[in-house]
Amino acid sequence: MKRFLMSGAMALALAAPAYADGHVNGETVLATVNGEAITVGHLIAMRQMLPAEYQTLPDEVLFDGMLEQLIQQQVLAEAAEASDISREMQLGLENERRAFLAAMFMDDVAMAELTEEELQAEYDAIYGDAEPTVEYNAAHILLETEEEAQAIIDQLAEGADFAELAAENSIGPSGPNGGALGWFGAGMMVPEFEEAVFALEVGGVSAPVQTQFGWHVVLLNETREQPLPTLEEVAPELEEELRRARVDARLQELTEAAEIERPEVEIDPAVIRDQALIAE
Repeated sequence: MKRFLMSGAMALALAAPAYADGHVNGETVLATVNGEAITVGHLIAMRQMLPAEYQTLPDEVLFDGMLEQLIQQQVLAEAAEASDISREMQLGLENERRAFLAAMFMDDVAMAELTEEELQAEYDAIYGDAEPTVEYNAAHILLETEEEAQAIIDQLAEGADFAELAAENSIGPSGPNGGALGWFGAGMMVPEFEEAVFALEVGGVSAPVQTQFGWHVVLLNETREQPLPTLEEVAPELEEELRRARVDARLQELTEAAEIERPEVEIDPAVIRDQALIAE
């Protein structure tokens, strides 16, 4: 129903509002519905809560569309009140008010200005003692048995080409590509495979390595250090984490200061599906 009202209102938005700049404030009345004023302030507050797909519409479209929707909502709200608000409706209003106030308050907490010092401190806490990560470039030949893997190792010791043996013998998907796995870091391969790779010197070939996929012969081609990101590179992520931490800290602070009582009541959680309990 909300989507229907929004779509209908937007379809009626054809002309730009005829209000002169410099003569408008938040209390400027744009329409009255049975004596109830709809103001510029109502439109401003409404625009802030619009879904993202409406935020990019031209101002003149939003203006007329939102004004028309507010008029429609006021007409419908008055009709609902005149027919007596049910208990279900009253509970819904209480929930909506609670959620709206909570969201607006926590948004203010989260979006308060972050200083450069806070960002730098967060960066230092995460990356200050961190070491550059090592990445590995390796290839492997996957076989069904340990004996087959050892036979491959023997051929390599005699001078056979690793890529050719991989193309001819590997049962893994990388076989046709010479067994190449490209670059990877810690945590990207199964533990047994990683352990074997990390123990190799560049150019070294492993002993047979068993994993859930079979038996591997691993060649370490190259290693490189991945430098730590700069503050500028991770600033957006740090900001998000700091803002989330602010919200969590403020919520915990307020919750601890509140007098919260939870009566010991034995209740079936399925009660939340019993619509009859709030019907009148």
